[in-house]
Amino acid sequence: MSLTALVSAKGSPGVTVAALACTLTWPGRCVLVECDPAGGSVQAGFLAGALPADRGIGELAVAHLRGESLSDVWWRQLIDLRPPHAQRLLLPGITDPVRSATLQPVWQHLAEFFSGLASDGYEVIADCGRLATPNPPLPVLHAADLVLLTLRPDLPGISAALPVARSLRAHLSGQRGGDPPLALLLTGPGDQPTRTVARHLDAPVAGTLPDDRRTAGVLSHGGAVRTGAPLMRAAADLHRGVARLSACDSVSSRGPQFARQAAPTAQAASAAEAAPTAQAASAAQTAPTAEAARFARTPATPADSPTASDPIGVSDGD
Repeated sequence: MSLTALVSAKGSPGVTVAALACTLTWPGRCVLVECDPAGGSVQAGFLAGALPADRGIGELAVAHLRGESLSDVWWRQLIDLRPPHAQRLLLPGITDPVRSATLQPVWQHLAEFFSGLASDGYEVIADCGRLATPNPPLPVLHAADLVLLTLRPDLPGISAALPVARSLRAHLSGQRGGDPPLALLLTGPGDQPTRTVARHLDAPVAGTLPDDRRTAGVLSHGGAVRTGAPLMRAAADLHRGVARLSACDSVSSRGPQFARQAAPTAQAASAAEAAPTAQAASAAQTAPTAEAARFARTPATPADSPTASDPIGVSDGD
């Protein structure tokens, strides 16, 4: 599995909504980590404040600074978004941007820990927010298998993304050498073709999420999400593009020009669509440990949910 980081330039291009949609639809075990120094929003938004803000990445950082092992306290900081399976997990972000200074000395350790989770069979999706904030999680971006710069496909979006794309390219190239693992995620409405956006920003487009305001509103403010909604279907399809760009260092070893222009070979397409290996399938289907089931807290069901007995979050209906 992989560590995928989502970032934006400025404004509200829907990074958190995109990250949450991916977490709820990608195959296997997924964990959304809110690394935005400006603060997390899933707990107060999608979960509608159903749980107290007493756990998350801030508590994880404090525990590490106290000398505790990240692996020992990890499970106690999680929320199960689709209980009781512990397959869709959330590590809430900080609730006060002032606390981002606490994260600065431990970003490197957190990045290494998140990479280890990806190696253990998790899809780790990091919502890193806007880069133009104090104490950005640069080590998480450096450790990511793919960094998705999220933007609207219009001229203001492209203009805002240009300096950020240059900065990201410099940071990632300086850490890894060669071409950086950078791609674009286009969200919402816009009047610029995908090819135009890719050409101006000199990066491949991993996917496009439609202007599905109803679903985006539910992901932002709470309620039951239909998996057949356009936004959720597009988020599920995005996994294929991310896997193609992440696999075999296709972005970093061959460069964005190759990834943008070259159509996948029959062998690459077959590999992207093939069933997971026995090892990957086993990792994806393995039941969570007893520790995970014990500590991953579940949100309460709001009284106005479509079905009182259903957990908050995703409905499998169309």
